Amino acid sequence: MEAGGNELPVLIGQLGPLNGQRWQIGQLLMIGRDPGCNIVIIDRQISRYHARITPTPEGILLEDLGSKNGTYVNGDLLGEPCYLKDGDQVQVALIQHFTYLSSDATMPLDGMLIPTPAIHPGLILDERSRRVWVGGQELIPPLSAPQFRLLQILYKHPNQVVSRIDLVDAVWKEDESGGVSDQALDALIRRLRNRLADLDSHHNWIVTVRGHGLRLDMME
Repeated sequence: MEAGGNELPVLIGQLGPLNGQRWQIGQLLMIGRDPGCNIVIIDRQISRYHARITPTPEGILLEDLGSKNGTYVNGDLLGEPCYLKDGDQVQVALIQHFTYLSSDATMPLDGMLIPTPAIHPGLILDERSRRVWVGGQELIPPLSAPQFRLLQILYKHPNQVVSRIDLVDAVWKEDESGGVSDQALDALIRRLRNRLADLDSHHNWIVTVRGHGLRLDMME
């Protein structure tokens, strides 16, 4: 753990028993409950050999090894192996959370990602770690990538109306947004509202302004 140099990708433990630890990815890393794993997580929800991270010429490959309780990337259950992208959030059985950085040269100067904020009545979104807190509680599991992008564009314009066209472009990117239906956007909005309501069912964070778009209501 913690080899020298600053060119290798890194995996940083956040929420969970390995919080604050970091691993440079210069070789295969096995994650699991077995003491022989490179990253050992002692918890019954973790399989003996749960997941594997492998450096390849194409990038850093993450695989779930048929674990009982799954591996998640940015809130989505991992089915097929995937290549990690800078800032991706990895959760192992939702017990241990990691942040992946493409190089530890991109880490903040203090060497750590932001801590969980102190109790705060509002909504906090951290773009770097892709974490979201509502009333001081973190959304776990994290938002899916489309949900996060939707909330992100609204968060950048608090208490301002963002048009549906701009929302679609932000979530699905301009080159993919042409075929996105109103129903797809409405379904995504509904799922995001439900996730926020899991932590605060009394405040309507996402307000529909009919004929115009959506507004993130940051007022208490």
